[in-house]
Amino acid sequence: MTEDISKEILHFSGKRNPSARRVRLKLLQSAVITIFVIIILKLVQIQIIDSDYYRKIAKGQYEAKMPLNAARGIIYDRNNGVIASNSMYASFAADPQVASESARSIAIRFSSLFGKPVKDYLKKLNSVRRFVWLERHVDEGYIKKIDLESLEGVVIRREPKRLYFHDQVAGQLVGSTDYRYCGQAGIELRYDSLLRGTDGFVIFQRDGLGHARPTADYPRVEPVNGHNIYLTIDMRIQSIAERELEKGVTTNKADRGLVIIMNPQKGEILAIAQYPNIDPNRFGDFPPEERKLRAITDVYEPGSVFKIVTASAALENRVLTPDQKFYAENGQYTVQTPNGKPKTIKDSHPEGMLTFREAIEVSSNIVMAKVSELIGPEKFYRTARNYGFGIATEIDLPAEAEGVLNKPSAWSGISLKWLSFGYEVGVTPIQIAAAYAAVANDGILMKPYICAKETDANGRLLRETQPQQIRRVISPEVARTVKELFRGVVEKGTGKSAMIAGTSVAGKTGTSKKFVDGRYETGSYIASFVGFFPVESPQVLCLVMMDNPQGGNYYGGATSAPVFRAIAEKILNTSEIIYAQNTDTVCASGQARGLHKMVLPLSGGDKKQVIVFPPDVIPNVKGCSMKRAIGILNAGRFQPIVNGSGTVITQEPAAGQPARSGMKIILNCQPRTFATPAGN
Repeated sequence: MTEDISKEILHFSGKRNPSARRVRLKLLQSAVITIFVIIILKLVQIQIIDSDYYRKIAKGQYEAKMPLNAARGIIYDRNNGVIASNSMYASFAADPQVASESARSIAIRFSSLFGKPVKDYLKKLNSVRRFVWLERHVDEGYIKKIDLESLEGVVIRREPKRLYFHDQVAGQLVGSTDYRYCGQAGIELRYDSLLRGTDGFVIFQRDGLGHARPTADYPRVEPVNGHNIYLTIDMRIQSIAERELEKGVTTNKADRGLVIIMNPQKGEILAIAQYPNIDPNRFGDFPPEERKLRAITDVYEPGSVFKIVTASAALENRVLTPDQKFYAENGQYTVQTPNGKPKTIKDSHPEGMLTFREAIEVSSNIVMAKVSELIGPEKFYRTARNYGFGIATEIDLPAEAEGVLNKPSAWSGISLKWLSFGYEVGVTPIQIAAAYAAVANDGILMKPYICAKETDANGRLLRETQPQQIRRVISPEVARTVKELFRGVVEKGTGKSAMIAGTSVAGKTGTSKKFVDGRYETGSYIASFVGFFPVESPQVLCLVMMDNPQGGNYYGGATSAPVFRAIAEKILNTSEIIYAQNTDTVCASGQARGLHKMVLPLSGGDKKQVIVFPPDVIPNVKGCSMKRAIGILNAGRFQPIVNGSGTVITQEPAAGQPARSGMKIILNCQPRTFATPAGN
């Protein structure tokens, strides 16, 4: 039985086995052909159809495009002093996936160098991202302290950082740059496209170990450094203005204040000061409200400084003479409004009969309201518009407001009277300064500007700003009369606190209630004074404003005029100017010799240090702080180039060598180190 079954199985296997093998072979052949076709199709897709895509992926695995940062242009003041420049810093980054095996040793090394907890670095190194910053913008000296060969996955990048050499002086005016090295406020924003330059790049190839090296087979595009900007700002005058403004705000317990100083004959801005001020080196630490350049952005009702329009319109249209008399109503003047409700115009001091000249001197609102009726709406509006109110001055600074000057068709029955003493109109401080500059400039309105010239990175002049006349506002004869009226304000009237011994000054005080949330706030005022000197040929115009002074007497004549005087006296008194250049002094030997003298304020007080050196040799600034070294070199008309920060450790060329004006002096700096005290 068993034998029969075995024979049957053999018989069955012998007949069916060859056929099964053929089936299996065909299936195998079909599978191989199918796989081969799929591979061919995939290769066609990769090598022909999607070749560009995969070529880019492949290049990305062995090539890297490294940007070459352009150096941002330098900002200078009118005396070629450096306001903003650059320094190179080191930044350390890591690829957490590459650095994963060395993460702890990396964290320990960085912790020991920078004093931060190990866990902070481990948190970054354990990130799922492919790129993290470990430290940014640190001194280049740290490069030598980190061995990249032993810290796999860590890379170094040299990056420029913006340096502002005057700390908080002109902080809002100069502005700052953001993390991308782009301007975000002030001059830095307005001229960002010129200052920024154009970045270049270099192509790197990675070897089998993942190290990136430049190769001659690929193009290298060099960066184009940004252009340099020379401002009309005089940092000596800017420093004086900020110092005196701070004193004035503190003395009068004001919320804030601002100063504008300009050359009325050209429109050049010499200073724009603001308090509280900010340090552009720490721009992000200050609230947005304090970063604004209020002289340009803020609109307010000006009060009596707007009487420049009333006086100019009345004299230009010959509706009165300076000695024509008006009744000042003993300080209270009731007028009817369109809705039938009477309104009272008040003067700070009751007066009887006043000439127009006297009304300007004592700042009578009542007389101005009566004079406005003689002028009429259309002529008043035309004069205000010609002075530039309600129109942006187009000064080369960002975020300028236009102000508010409604057309006569939108006025109520009492608008003209209120406009005559500075209400129902919105102005910016720069508009007020420009209007008074027009009077100082014999009636011609000049466009205010702040950029004097532009050069390329090599110092080649590209553009120079020329003073620009906007229009004639009043005739030269009327301008001279208005000057004399404002001179009387200082010598006889509300502006006596602005008087300067030996110098003729013309100006006008102003005090206005603050209009907030649809109503005038009781006890909250804007106090101002704007003046120019000398009256015979005005060279300097200065506007001072105080926001909400609370020191008792809140009027512009008591709060802002004294600040004007303090600023003007120090501008006139050259011994108070911080940097005095090319001054003849007497050497120790007693022989007169032409030397450079610089008067530097010592830290913590009003005492000053005098540094004197011959003009034909390079001074020794080794051991000086970076900022002091820059100040010394600027005084000698040198061009400092800074590497690093802190204290100057070396200079190139060395001190004592022959010098020439504009010579570049390289300052190599490093942070000052201090010994660690023993004990706890």
